[in-house]
Amino acid sequence: MEFRPCIDIHNGKVKQIVGSSLADTGNRAKENFVAQKGADYYAKLYRERGIKGGHIILLNPASSDYYDATRAQALCALRAYPQGLQVGGGINDENAQQYLEAGASHVIVTSYVFQGGRVHMDRLERMRAAVGKERLVLDLSCRMKNGTYYIVTDRWQKFTDEVVDGRTLDMLKDYCDEFLIHAVDVEGKNQGIEKPLVELLGKWGGDMPITYAGGVHSYEDIQTLKKIGGGRIHVTVGSALDLFGGTLKLERIMDLVG
Repeated sequence: MEFRPCIDIHNGKVKQIVGSSLADTGNRAKENFVAQKGADYYAKLYRERGIKGGHIILLNPASSDYYDATRAQALCALRAYPQGLQVGGGINDENAQQYLEAGASHVIVTSYVFQGGRVHMDRLERMRAAVGKERLVLDLSCRMKNGTYYIVTDRWQKFTDEVVDGRTLDMLKDYCDEFLIHAVDVEGKNQGIEKPLVELLGKWGGDMPITYAGGVHSYEDIQTLKKIGGGRIHVTVGSALDLFGGTLKLERIMDLVG
């Protein structure tokens, strides 16, 4: 188990938001924290501590008036920590190389591959050809509907027909180096992790990294995630982290996951 930091960027600012509140219309989101420092500050901090594998997420679509500012922040963070961070948000086979050249260790993809409610294997093939399996992360962030977890796209606003289960993970594992999975219904709510999802992921027998994000608000949550995830699931802490106005200390988290 590893700690994987996050740098979420919305409207040109590093933020922690309630994931289910994100709306493209009006560039709106319920905010838990808005940083006074730029994304490069956090990237340098993670670099100094030797923490790798974190993800930068651009939370504005390319059509947003804020997109250029959000993208500029992401590029500053990548330059501040070359090969230490992943980046996602509007990534496709045509622009992925730009982010890799800017310093990203991996690019993270969801909406480009999961469109119209289903996975497009031809697009997945193009992404793998463009960047290589070893530099591709698939974001399978999901929400529950009728007792089942479904992948959501377009900044977590649209449900697909694709279920997060062992069959889907087995189908996709040969195309990427890692899975990133936000439990969107608890993301940013600081009310605890989505235990059924963690159990599902922990039981999967595939031998590749999975990073879970969503709801961590106590050291006990991290211990629970470590236990029910079999020590195989990496963890992201957002709003609860002291760097983002929360109460959980980074050093203590590093001790727990080690």
